[in-house]
Amino acid sequence: MNNISLGSIPIEKISVGMTVSYSQTISDSDIKAFAGISGDHNPVHVDAEYAANSRFGKRIAHGLMSAGFFSALFGTRLPGPGCVYVSQSLNFKRPVYIDDTVVAQVTVTEVNLKSNKVSFETTCKVKNKVVITGSAEIYIPPIKP
Repeated sequence: MNNISLGSIPIEKISVGMTVSYSQTISDSDIKAFAGISGDHNPVHVDAEYAANSRFGKRIAHGLMSAGFFSALFGTRLPGPGCVYVSQSLNFKRPVYIDDTVVAQVTVTEVNLKSNKVSFETTCKVKNKVVITGSAEIYIPPIKP
């Protein structure tokens, strides 16, 4: 497996197995900001008393916040600036709590030079336990001369 650093990678240089990752610790302010931006003020995310009586026992982060780290990887690392999301599937396996460090990873599973699309396996983990799985397809616009 190849690890790629920051930068735009031409589709011809992308190969199956390439992988990049990003990690971030989730804070109370992250959750509040995401609620404000997304409009999702579900009390399981923003109300400690409500969340304490939920099946989770305490407040949890929005699942799409962690899934958003995939977009960060695609847009800044692999393939990098200029790429466009085509699709993303997500399976939420476990909750993410305040102070959890989420490690998002994307791995190339297919490169289609004819359509300029790259497919990825997408995974988020907390303490080496999978919290999100899925797959994504990214379009890489042709480079104009």
